[in-house]
Formats: sequence, structure tokens, C-alpha cells
Amino acid sequence: MNKRKFSILTFCLVLTVFLAGAGAYGQENKSSGGPSRLSDTLTLDQVLAAVVQNHPSVKEAEEALHAADARIGIAKSGLYPNVDASANYTRIDPVSSFSFPIGGKTVEIQLPTEDNYSAGLNYSQALYDFGKTSRNVAIEKEAKTIASETVEQVKQKICLAAASCYFTLSYLQKAIDIKDEQLKTLNEHLQSDMKKLATGSATQYQILTTKVKISGVESQKTDLENALKVQLTVLNTLLGEPESNVHHVTHDVIVSVPSIPSDSAVSFAYANREEIRISREKETLAQLRLQMTKAQNFPVLSAFATGGYKNGYIPDLYALKANFTAGIGIKVPIFDGNRKKYNVAMAQSSIESAAYETDLTQRNITNEVIQARTNLQSSQKKVDLFSMQLKQAQQAFDLAKVSYASGAITNLDLLDTETALADSELQLMKAKVDMSASLFQLKNALGLQLYPDNQK
Repeated sequence: MNKRKFSILTFCLVLTVFLAGAGAYGQENKSSGGPSRLSDTLTLDQVLAAVVQNHPSVKEAEEALHAADARIGIAKSGLYPNVDASANYTRIDPVSSFSFPIGGKTVEIQLPTEDNYSAGLNYSQALYDFGKTSRNVAIEKEAKTIASETVEQVKQKICLAAASCYFTLSYLQKAIDIKDEQLKTLNEHLQSDMKKLATGSATQYQILTTKVKISGVESQKTDLENALKVQLTVLNTLLGEPESNVHHVTHDVIVSVPSIPSDSAVSFAYANREEIRISREKETLAQLRLQMTKAQNFPVLSAFATGGYKNGYIPDLYALKANFTAGIGIKVPIFDGNRKKYNVAMAQSSIESAAYETDLTQRNITNEVIQARTNLQSSQKKVDLFSMQLKQAQQAFDLAKVSYASGAITNLDLLDTETALADSELQLMKAKVDMSASLFQLKNALGLQLYPDNQK
């Protein structure tokens, strides 16, 4: 009875400690501000969403938008007033003075004082600059538009890299599974041959050949596992997770085919690729800078005012008195050493360079679209070919099993058909992964969004 009570008490104590620890762990995770860890099994959308949300290159591009807003604010301040306060003390020695007779006496007059004090509030403002400020604001707004397009471009590039890693992982994980099945089958045959060797129904040649096959498959598996570790490190780097994290990806890697006619694919890409939009925005920006350069010698109409206290006024030179000055002025540049001339030439050259960049970008995009479509067509043909090959390899293996059971072929012949079946399955998987990667590259070449809509 005492033992029973002790067991119940021990169980309750262990359960209490477990629940308390679980609650503390939950509170710790709830209170931590870090990103939540992804599940071990990942889909393509999960990977792309996490990369777009957390990758430093995306964060850096988004931060450039904040800097662009600040530059717009600075540009707008060109016509805002400037107000500052100032205070001065000046010691003069010797001071100027003169004397003249008054009523038989000589009176000495001192103009400045030795100690001079002043304090005041200063105001200045450009009233009108003939459009220089508005041109500067237009330039900064255009620069922000380019920065915004750059964010999307960075997201597309990082998604393309993440997708490539994802597809490679999918192939490597499936390939290792296939190699494991091969090793399992080969080891079963080896054990069977070892038993037959004891009875004289198998030869040493069969055993050695089977061991060689096992060694070859193990070597291939080792290479695949090493490649898998490298790709997992790349994936964890993209996700911002510890490099030791192990993830598995789903194998349904076929991406939907863009329904765009081949004859309009290039024009569709021109209308949707961020690179084209950025190049054209750069042309617009170069035009705005040319206009700004032409306006650099425009006059500036400004106003100023100062009010405060200072001494040095006759008759009581040491008394502080209120005073002010106010005025309006205009500044008209006459000669600037030909700086405007050369700045205009540089701005016109930038316009030409931007046009050439747009032309080069269009040519590169044309090549990318054509290459992506060609790769897709090739990968589709390979999928069809290897699907038929796998079907034939399966039929051959089924026939080989029947023949082996009837004694018509040897154990090595059966192993050859099993190896051919595994190789066909692996080739089909590789072709499907390549097809998925080609589809993804085609989407990128056409300018279609690669990451999920909820991460836009």
C-alpha cells in the first residue's frame, strides 16, 4: 500500500514538473521577439515567404525607401525659413574718440565702447528660386520610385536563389531515399547469396559482385549526403536560421505553367520586369537632372530679418537697446567659370547612357525569356522520356522477377534490372525537378511575382 502511494506521489510530482517546464517554455517563446522557427517540413511558398520577410538584402533595400523619404524632405526645405539665435561679445582697445570745446570746456566724445554686447534672433528665407526647389523635389521623388522598384527586384532575385536551393534539396532528399532502397535490396540479396553459398547454390563471384554494387551505391549516397548538407547550409543562411537546422522539403515541386502565348512572351516581359522599369525610370531621372542643371544659375529672391539687443548707442553707450534690421535681396549669378556648361554636357551624357542601358536590358531579357522557354521545352520532353523509361524498367523488373523465380536468369541479372529501375526513377525525379526549376526561371524571366501575395 505504501509503495502504491509512493508511486502515485512520484508520478504526480514528475507530471507537475513537466507541466511547469512546458508552461515556462511557452511563455519564453511567447515573450521572445525573434522570428518564429519554421517547421521541419517546408513547402516552396513557406521558404519564399520567410526569405522575403527576413533576408538582410530585402531589409536593406526597404531601408533605402526611408532614406529616400528623408531626401525628399530635405529637397522641400529649400524654400523653408531658417531661424537661429546669436549672441556676441567684442572687446575693442583702443577705441576711437574725439574732443571739441563747449562753453569754454573741452568735451571728449567716445564713439564705440570697449565692451560690446549683442543678442538677437535671425531669420532668413528664400522667397522664390524660379523652380530650382521644385526640380530638386522631382528628382528625389523619382529616385524613391527607383528605390521602390529595386525592392521588388531584390525580392525576385532572392526568391530565385531560394527556389534553386529548394529544388536541389528536393532532388537530393529523394535521391538518398532511392539509394537507401537500393542498399536495402542489395543487402537482402547479399544475405540470401551468403545462405546459398553455404549450400553450394551460389558462387563467390555472385557475392563479390553484389558487394561491389553495394560499395558503389554507398559511395553515391555519401556524395548525395554531402551535397545535401551544403544545400541545407545555404537554405538556413537564406532563412536566417542556425546552420545546423535540418529541414525536409516536399516533393510536389511542379510549378504552374504561365499561360502566356510564346509570340507575346517577350513583350509581356518588357511590360513586367523590374529591370526595364528601373532603366526607364533612370532615363526620366537623367532628364530631371538635366533640367535641374539648366536651372542652377537662376536668380534667388530672399528675405532676411534680425531683432535683439545691443549696446553702443549714443548718448548712453553702455545701455542695451532693442533693435532690428530687415530687408529683401536678390542674387543673380553672372559668371560661374563654365561650370553650368560642363554640368549640362554631363547630364546629357547620362541621358544617353541610360538609353543604352535600357536597350541592353531589353536584349538581356529577350535572351532570358527565349532560354527559359527552351529549357522548359527540353525538360518537358525529358519528363515524358523518363516516364516511359521508368514504365519500361518496371516491366523489365517484373519479368526478371518471374524469370529469376523459374531459374531462367541469375541473381546478378535480377540485380541489374533492379539497378536500372532505381536509375530510371532517379532520372525521372531529376527531370521533374529540372522542369520545376525551368518553370520558375520562366516566371522570373516574364516578370511574374515569385513570392506569395501575402508577402507583397
